[in-house]
Amino acid sequence: MSNGQENKKAELVKETTAMARRRAKGGKKASGAGVAGLSRYIEQYYAYVPPGDILDIRPQDLFGAAKGHLDFAAVRPRGKSMLRVYNPDPKDDGWTCPHTVVEIVNDDMPFLVDSVTAELSRQGLGVYLAVHPIIRVIRGPRGRLVEVAVDDGGDGIAESFILVEVNRQSGRRLEEIRKGLEAVIKDVSRAVRDWRAMRGKMVEAIGELEGRPPAIAKSDMTEILEFMQWAHDNQFTFLGYREFGFKGTGANTRVTINHRASLGVLRNKKAVIFSELESFTSLPPAVCDFIHQPSPLTVIKTNLISTVHRSVYMDCIGIKKFDAAGRVTGQRMFAGLFTSSAYNKSVTEIPLLRRKAMKTIERTGLKPSSHDGKALLNILENYPRDELLQISDDHLYQTSLGILHLQERHKVALFIRRDDFERFISCLVYVPRDRYTTRLRLRMQKILEDAFAGEVSAQYAQLGESSLARVHITVRTTPGGIPSYDERVIESRLAEVARSWPDTLYNALVSTFGEEIGGGLHRRYADAFQVAYSEAFSPFDAVDDIRILEEVTKNGEMGMKLYRAAGEEGCRVSFKVFNPDAAIPLSDVLPVLEHMGLKVMDEVPYRIRPAGGGPELIMVNNFGLVTRSGRDVDIDAVRDNFQDAFRHIWRGDA
Repeated sequence: MSNGQENKKAELVKETTAMARRRAKGGKKASGAGVAGLSRYIEQYYAYVPPGDILDIRPQDLFGAAKGHLDFAAVRPRGKSMLRVYNPDPKDDGWTCPHTVVEIVNDDMPFLVDSVTAELSRQGLGVYLAVHPIIRVIRGPRGRLVEVAVDDGGDGIAESFILVEVNRQSGRRLEEIRKGLEAVIKDVSRAVRDWRAMRGKMVEAIGELEGRPPAIAKSDMTEILEFMQWAHDNQFTFLGYREFGFKGTGANTRVTINHRASLGVLRNKKAVIFSELESFTSLPPAVCDFIHQPSPLTVIKTNLISTVHRSVYMDCIGIKKFDAAGRVTGQRMFAGLFTSSAYNKSVTEIPLLRRKAMKTIERTGLKPSSHDGKALLNILENYPRDELLQISDDHLYQTSLGILHLQERHKVALFIRRDDFERFISCLVYVPRDRYTTRLRLRMQKILEDAFAGEVSAQYAQLGESSLARVHITVRTTPGGIPSYDERVIESRLAEVARSWPDTLYNALVSTFGEEIGGGLHRRYADAFQVAYSEAFSPFDAVDDIRILEEVTKNGEMGMKLYRAAGEEGCRVSFKVFNPDAAIPLSDVLPVLEHMGLKVMDEVPYRIRPAGGGPELIMVNNFGLVTRSGRDVDIDAVRDNFQDAFRHIWRGDA
C-alpha cells in the first residue's frame, strides 16, 4: 500500500473524529463515551483497516458505522455474545450502506474473525468490508459501558468488535445469517474454553498407554507416543473431544458415547465426527476390524466441517483404550486441525511420518544420497500432508514409486486411495503443466464424480518447477455405494480430456493415414490452425479439412466442402470454401449462393498457414446457409452436384 493512501486514510479518519466531537458536543454522544472517548474509539476502530477498503466511504457513514457499533455494545455482561444482522436505515440508524451489515461484540478470543468470515462464505456471501478492532472498555457491575479505555493494555477488558459488510439481504435471510453466526460463535467459545482440558486429555492418554501398552512392537509404541506428544505441543489445534465405549466382539460390537466427557465443539451432541461409529447399531465389518486392531493410534478425517478457524473437514486423532488383558474397551477422539507448522516441517522431523518416509525409501532399495533417493524423499516431502498422515505403508510405497517413475514424463497419471470406511476417495492427478487450466480441472472433477458416484469436497492444485502439475481431488462418497471401477480406465478418460488439440490431431491423422504419412501431415499442420478454428472444429473435423487443404496446395485451385455441422438439420447446412493466398470476396460469393437458392445466415473466415512448402496462406470461409424454400436438404444426395455447380458458376462456365 502507498504512503499516499495511508495519508488519505489518516485525513479521512481525522475528519470522522472531528464529526464525532461536533456531534458529541451537540448532545449526541455514544453510550458510555465522552467527546475524547468517542474520538479515541473511532481512531482505534479504523486503525488497522486497509486504506483501500474505506477511502470511498463518506465520513458520515464511517462515523455512523462506528458509533452504531458502540451504541449496540452499550450493555454487555461479561461472557455474553452480542450479534445483529441488519440493513442500516438513515432515519433509524443515521447512516447508509449499500450492503447488509453484521455487527458482533464478544469477549476477545482466538479464531473469532476467521471463523465468522468462513461462516459467511459457507452461506454464499461475499465480504466487502471487515473491521475487527480489539477495544478495551470499562464496564459497570451489570455490563453497562462506562468508558472506552486507552489502548495500552492497562485498564479495562479487551472486547472483540467485528463489523462485516456482505451482499445485501432481506427478510428471513437476515435471521438465517444471524443463526449461523450464533452457532459458530458458540463453537469458538466452547473450543477456546476447553482447550486446556483437551490438551490435558491428551496427556492422560499418553500416560495410559505408557502404563498399559498394547501388544505391538516397542519401537512402534515409542513412535506413537512421540507423535501424541508432538500433537500436544502446539502442532494440533484441539477443537473437540469425545469418548466412545466398545462392548462385545466382532459383529456383536456395540458402541456407546460418554457425552458427559465431551469437550469443545463436541459438547454439541448433534455434532457427528465419525458416522460409522455413531450411527450404526450393528457395525459394518470394516469398522469392527478397525475397532479391535491392537494399534492404538489412528489419524483420519472426520465427517464434520470445522466451524472454527478453517472451513475444512476436521482431522481426528483416535487413541484406543485397553483393559488389563489388552482388549480394546474404548476410543478417545480428538477433533481439530493440524497447525501450519505441521504442514511446513520436513517429514523427517515429524513422528510417524519420518518412520513412513524411511520405510518407503528403504523398501525401494535406493540410497538416500543417490539421485533417485533424493527425488523420492522430495516426493514424500511434497506429498499432501493430510494424505501422508492417513495412508498405509504399502499404499504409500506403491504410490510414491509410481510418482518417481513418472518424473518429467509428459503424461497424465492417476493415483487413487480409497478410504477404509468408503467415506471418500482421494485422487492425485498429474497432468502436463502447460495443459493445466481451471476448465480442465473442472472436467476432470466431473469424470471422478461420475466414476465414484460422489461429489468433490476439496481440490488443491500444485504448480511448481516440475513439468507436471499435481491436482489433489477428494470425492466424498456413500459407504457401500461406490461403483466398481478400473483405475486405468478412469486415467485414460482423464488423459483424453487433458489431451491438447494438436495431440488429438496427431492421433486422428495417424489413425487415418498411418504413422508415416499421418506424422508428416501433423508436422505440417500442428501449428497451422488459428485458436478460433480449434475452438470451432474438432481435430477429427480438421482431418477431413486437411485432405482438401492438401489438394488445394497441390493444384493451386479452390476447394470446397458442403456438410452439416453438429446441431444442423432440415433446411440448414454449412459450406466451406478453401482458397489459396487470399480470401474470396464476399460481394462475389453471396450472389452465387443466392442464385443457387440459399440464404447466407453467417460467415466466419479462418487463416490456415501450413508448414513446409506450398502457399503460405490458405483462407477458409465457413458459411452457415439455409434454403430459401425452407425445404429439407438431403446433403449426401446433393453434395457433388452442388459443389460442381458452384465451381462452374464461380469460374464463369455456367
